[in-house]
Amino acid sequence: MNDDKSKYVGDEFAEESETAVNEEEKALEGMYDLVLPPGVPQKVIMEAIDKFNLEVKTRKCALKTIDVEAGNLLVLRGELEAVNKAHDYIYQKISEKYNYKK
Repeated sequence: MNDDKSKYVGDEFAEESETAVNEEEKALEGMYDLVLPPGVPQKVIMEAIDKFNLEVKTRKCALKTIDVEAGNLLVLRGELEAVNKAHDYIYQKISEKYNYKK
């Protein structure tokens, strides 16, 4: 006979999922995201990833200025200094391409 009548399917994983969330949160400490707006050239994104050792992720972000599905935005994830340098690099490359001057 089964002595665990009060157990439900999935209960055996409840503790495991809580610790997994805590480990995931710990792994993200000290990491920052640079949200890339739609239209950033793929070549510039790839150069920034390689140059500043960043990861590409997707993130759910609501944009009120354009109609895109939430979750379709790319972010570059890394340490603060690398993310800031990537931001400046991407801005510079796009400014050069379109001859934008401050």
